[in-house]
Amino acid sequence: MSSAVVTDRMRSGAASLAGPVIMGAFALSVLVPFAGLVLAALNPPGTIVSGLAWPEHPTLATFGDAWSAAGFGGLLRNSAVIVLGVVPLSLVCAILAGYAFATMEFRGRKVLFGFLLLGLTLPYEAAVVPLYYDLRSFGLTDTPLALILALVGLFMPFGAFWMRQQFLAVPAELVEAAALDGANSWTVLWRVLVPCARPALTNLGLLYFLWGWNQFLLALILIQDPAKRTAPAGLGFFVGAYSMDVPMLAAATLIVITPVVLVYLFFQRHFISGMLAGAVKG
Repeated sequence: MSSAVVTDRMRSGAASLAGPVIMGAFALSVLVPFAGLVLAALNPPGTIVSGLAWPEHPTLATFGDAWSAAGFGGLLRNSAVIVLGVVPLSLVCAILAGYAFATMEFRGRKVLFGFLLLGLTLPYEAAVVPLYYDLRSFGLTDTPLALILALVGLFMPFGAFWMRQQFLAVPAELVEAAALDGANSWTVLWRVLVPCARPALTNLGLLYFLWGWNQFLLALILIQDPAKRTAPAGLGFFVGAYSMDVPMLAAATLIVITPVVLVYLFFQRHFISGMLAGAVKG
């Protein structure tokens, strides 16, 4: 066997191992901190935690103490109200905007789309203060509607871009065939384009849920009533009160992130299929 053949085989073997090694490194970077949180939360409140070690006296009582101390029942309910309002409203707005920019011809379409995409580059922190005063003038601060409207506007640029690309990837023959059958624009959108983009809509809905649930700054500024805070905002105040109690902080963090993990695990197959579909279309 020639040296060239041996070298080629060694290179191909190294290339085949590179993928699993990189993916394993990424998996460890996620699992190790998560394991640290779980192990810390199993310690009794007030325990000094150092490193990844199984607790001497493991207990689940820390979760109950954290739940009661922070009032996570109300905080989680408030966050659920926010995401249940943000996700469907944002999806409808993204569908309508994406359909208009992908299929309709109107004056200033490219300029308007470019202006909309500026929202992807401008930091939303710069608009928090004027947004607060605008919403306060309408009497909406300290209400779920204030945060819902703010998040829908924040998510709009990405959603419009995402759905526009999905609708552009649908074969034009399908739209033309529906038009020949007498379908109007509304029917084409909801009977042809939306079913074809269902995996992309699932992915977008999951991203909206994740972003809406984890939103901290807007929730902190627009909702200052302690009884109406969201879970991440409540966790921020909880950290200030229990900054030295690592088990309590770990338990509270796990309580807040559990809904996100459960939703992702439930829609995992849809998320992966949507990503693969997007890669094939690209």
